[in-house]
Amino acid sequence: MSSVAFNPEQGRPLHPFATFTLPLVAVFGGLLGFIGGQAAGLGPLEGFIFGAVIAAALAFGLTRFVAPRPGRWLATAICAALGFSAGGFPGALGGIILGALLGWAIYWLHRGDYRRGVPVYATSGQVLWHNSFKFICGAIFFFLIAPIITIIPLSFNAQNFFTFTPEMLALDPAGYSLKHYADFFSNDAWLQPLKNSLIIAPFATVISVTLGTLAAIGLSQSHVPGRRAIMAILISPMIVPLIISATGMFFFYSQMGLFMENYLGMSKTLTGYIKVILAHAALGVPFVIITVTATLVSFDQSLTRAAANMGANPVTTFFKIQMPLILPGVISGGLFAFITSFDEVVVVLFVGAAAQKTLPWQMFTGLREQISPTILAVATILVIVSITLLTVVEMLRRRSERLRGMSPG
Repeated sequence: MSSVAFNPEQGRPLHPFATFTLPLVAVFGGLLGFIGGQAAGLGPLEGFIFGAVIAAALAFGLTRFVAPRPGRWLATAICAALGFSAGGFPGALGGIILGALLGWAIYWLHRGDYRRGVPVYATSGQVLWHNSFKFICGAIFFFLIAPIITIIPLSFNAQNFFTFTPEMLALDPAGYSLKHYADFFSNDAWLQPLKNSLIIAPFATVISVTLGTLAAIGLSQSHVPGRRAIMAILISPMIVPLIISATGMFFFYSQMGLFMENYLGMSKTLTGYIKVILAHAALGVPFVIITVTATLVSFDQSLTRAAANMGANPVTTFFKIQMPLILPGVISGGLFAFITSFDEVVVVLFVGAAAQKTLPWQMFTGLREQISPTILAVATILVIVSITLLTVVEMLRRRSERLRGMSPG
């Protein structure tokens, strides 16, 4: 096998192996060795040198004697074996991750894959910026997702701690347990807030979707006067600090609650639910307006005019013509409104009472008054629910693009 990297789009040599691929792989391996060496008990300098030597040796051997796919697996296996010899099963797990990264980097540089996605006439500086931008995006993604990933294994802690125990770090089965999840599903202190959240969020979502969809359709008409100002007012709950919105809602809904209790004869519990539902609906309406408005941008208004010319009334036109086409945006907005209501804690603290304690409220109370690891189990469940709903939103977005002819997929 040749000792130079090739551009997969041009098929001509790019850089010699000895002056390009080898030093870059050695530096990358040194950084990985610096990270892995800290866990293995090596000093920073020793870890960097060890990683650089291993990476350079792998790059020299793999690029000459092994094809890319088996070469990546071989690099992963070698690093996993080194990690196991240094730190047992936890070291092997870390070695698998570092080996996969190293194997990918070796062939990415050697084969010129770093030029994929850029024009053939791009300069070296443009190629460098293209790949740097991708790495920056990856670093930002890791920065955002790392705190969420951390709580998931901690929720399986067998001890009542918020830290990784030695048994967990050693991957000892005795260090892991489902007792925090069992406590969540068997403790009424958690089940009642869950029930309240499952009552409040759906009702708030229905109100948000109804009002937000109607507002978006109305504001999409060009003849509506001052529609930009109206739009700014309607989405203001997303812009105004939540504590200010919560304070205003407290004074407004407290008076409304007194009216319902004194003049309509409603109980305090019922009025409490109504106040929280209306407050959460107000927070969810902007999300529905934005998603539905984005869907209506590409909506062909001639369809509604054609339906009117054929004798359809506005209600029939809405349900037969508009709604099927904007349904992905409506559902997406509804999912965002549901997540907003289900995860919200500040407004419910101001507007609700103990009878309306939601799951986020109970988590906040648990963190402030008694540190219970069950909070981590609840947080993990909420993360899974949120990821599921956002996945549905993305699928609906792609379906909407296909319906509008914007995407070939």
